Amino acid sequence: MQRDDRDRRPPTPRTKTRALTPASKGRSPGTPSPWEPWRLTRLWRAVIETAFIIFLFYSNLLMGEFTASNGRGKSLAFAFHDIFTGTNFVIAMISALIGYVVFEYLRKKL
Repeated sequence: MQRDDRDRRPPTPRTKTRALTPASKGRSPGTPSPWEPWRLTRLWRAVIETAFIIFLFYSNLLMGEFTASNGRGKSLAFAFHDIFTGTNFVIAMISALIGYVVFEYLRKKL
């Protein structure tokens, strides 16, 4: 038996199909998993950027402890004790979050 041309269908494009993993079973294909890789990437980028801003804040404080105006003879242990306080940590966290928001805004704007 021979088929005529109107019975032929164009070939469907092949797409990559993803097997259901235990975390994605029971959800419709359009519903993203709460632990999709792009979400983790955004979270880790935020953590790394804020940690880097905090590092810069504390390194700046540490350099300020050893300037000529602060006196001679200070040890590194005394400087660490002097800069690692609760108040400085709160200032560092607020500064890091503000810096992260500003850089994300600039990243999207530019």
